Amino acid sequence: MSDWEDECNEDGAAGAIIQEPATKSAPTEWKSPCDRRQRENIVFAVRAATGFGASREWRADRSAEVINRRGGGDGRPFPTSANRGGPGRRTFGVEKSGSSPPVTIAVENASVGRIIGRGGAKIRELEDSTGARIKINKGGYEGEVVIFGSSAAQQRAKEMIEDLVADGRSQFHSGPGRGGDCGRGGDGGVGNCSVWSAAELQAANATPARLSIDWNTIRENKEKYEELKWKDLPPMKKTFYTEAESVSMLRAEEVSEWRKENNNIFVDDLKEEGAKRPIPNPCRTFLEAFELYPEVMENIERVGFVKPTPIQSQAWPVLLSGEDLIAIAQTGTGKTLAYLLPGFIHMDGQPVPRAECGGPGMLVLTPTRELALQIESECNKYRYKGYKSICIYGGGDRRDQINLVKGGVDIVIATPGRLNDLQMNELINLHSITYLVLDEADRMLDMGFEPQIMKILLDIRPDRQTVMTSATWPSGVRRLARSYLKNPMMVYVGTLDLAAVNTVQQTVLIVHEDEKKSYVFDFIRNMLPQDKVIIFVGKKLVADDLSSDMCLQGLAVQSLHGDREQCDREEALKDFKESRVRILVATDLASRGLDVHDITHVFNFDFPRNIEEYVHRVGRTGRAGRSGAAVTLVTRENWRMAPELIHILERAGQEVPEELVLMAERYQMHKREKDMCNPRGGQGGGGGGGWRRDGGGRGGRDRGQNWGF
Repeated sequence: MSDWEDECNEDGAAGAIIQEPATKSAPTEWKSPCDRRQRENIVFAVRAATGFGASREWRADRSAEVINRRGGGDGRPFPTSANRGGPGRRTFGVEKSGSSPPVTIAVENASVGRIIGRGGAKIRELEDSTGARIKINKGGYEGEVVIFGSSAAQQRAKEMIEDLVADGRSQFHSGPGRGGDCGRGGDGGVGNCSVWSAAELQAANATPARLSIDWNTIRENKEKYEELKWKDLPPMKKTFYTEAESVSMLRAEEVSEWRKENNNIFVDDLKEEGAKRPIPNPCRTFLEAFELYPEVMENIERVGFVKPTPIQSQAWPVLLSGEDLIAIAQTGTGKTLAYLLPGFIHMDGQPVPRAECGGPGMLVLTPTRELALQIESECNKYRYKGYKSICIYGGGDRRDQINLVKGGVDIVIATPGRLNDLQMNELINLHSITYLVLDEADRMLDMGFEPQIMKILLDIRPDRQTVMTSATWPSGVRRLARSYLKNPMMVYVGTLDLAAVNTVQQTVLIVHEDEKKSYVFDFIRNMLPQDKVIIFVGKKLVADDLSSDMCLQGLAVQSLHGDREQCDREEALKDFKESRVRILVATDLASRGLDVHDITHVFNFDFPRNIEEYVHRVGRTGRAGRSGAAVTLVTRENWRMAPELIHILERAGQEVPEELVLMAERYQMHKREKDMCNPRGGQGGGGGGGWRRDGGGRGGRDRGQNWGF
């Protein structure tokens, strides 16, 4: 544990007492890592419970308290930026001309901490009260304290330090506050040399109060605080849909048949209470969805799309009707355009003019920089009403991003970490957002972004319209949807069971770890001139190692992983998209959402950490109606994934190697034996997920299950 963590754990936010959470919260500037961590936790907790954000009142009140408590012997405070000179001021520069040779005191190392004080507080007090400058040098058994300044200042500091070392606490006796030199009193104590009064010394040396938050009061008044926070919200409009006559005339049987024929679209109303609402009929053409919005139709015609994808056909009428939506579909099925076009219409239809909003109207949260930049490119491609979009992500120039926000923006596409940074420092206004998108929610949860997402959503108005997209439907995504969407509708393309796209031929090879490189180089030698491959690895170091080996053999290759500079990542992706290189070695950073349509092969050099990631990797090829191929190397260390991999292969109609079946059987037997030896262990051998040949896999994500709402 680092030093600042020790200090943080010992001291907490010492001296800070939050009595009125509705008006006082943590400061906006902090000087140590401990302070910053305490600040984020306090602000998040109080925001979550009260609905109020940070203010500067707390800091002002706290500063006044410190200045009043730590004054000079004449009742005046220590100098601040507005109070220079006077008693107690550090006068190193003034005294330099009359300074004496430094005085050195030898002290045991065990006593050095008494002189330094908590967080350096005691040594600052010594310097402030004496006018001397103190330096501490630690040695083996003994350390030395070196005192600089005038002889009088050195003498005062020396006597105070000796008292500290002698009895372990401050013995700064103060008398009437006379000037002149300090001398020893008859009792051997320090004479009247202190500039502090006895009452001030007692207050300064008192044990600081620990952080105290009255959580019961906060919880009891949570609704009141939320009402106060959002009481002055401007009006908002959500409904912009007029059903085309050709859509309204569709019979229920026709709608059901159309959904079945278009990738088996599944729809549901996840409203928790009351009767279920009817799901809007799908829009089978662009005109049926956007006949009333000619600028949208012009954009679509300019790009040259022929017809909507299944997820778009069903998502557009739901979103234009103002409902929250959960859109679940495999990668490459058009989810981005499914939420962007209704978002444009939503922003344009708000009763408050853009100039008066005071901030952006749409926010898209996404897990990776590459995906954020790709969504920004889509926004620019379908530019609507002159809306300005910006991309906020870690690794980009923070100052430039702040300046872009200050310059005015309508659409923010962001990764959660960087946006939370700007939010906590009050550099962006999120109160104006009325249309929120959580894109690739499952990936954001996998990457550990849930705390940042929670903090961000606290500052977005609760009556917003929210869209969540995901490629899978695990329990974490359900929990997020249940917490932050209100009575959503669900549109799922395919089945709720995990499955790889059936346009990809999947080959699985059982190999030894040390054979992997020979397999991948054999694969590359057999590539055709027009082939393009992503080679997925599990670690950044492996990506660098493998790409370096390929470069040494004269192959044109790029690598993509989180440790590369942002400019290098962008260049690597651009080279691959534009086919300047046809081999990309990448971590799972490249497994989600990247829009490269002509990838012919995926090569899994390392098996992914879970079966969902395998599906996403395979989904990088076979996109936009094309066919593709995936080669996966499986080693003995991957045996716990064998049962689930078999399930995926069988669902997609792929050949299952006999070696993989034997591996799965051995793993299941091992797991059962371990469970018998440790009956309380539950999962025992870990992973597995309980493979069933009847198609249940991964906890049975079939249509008949409870959605968890």
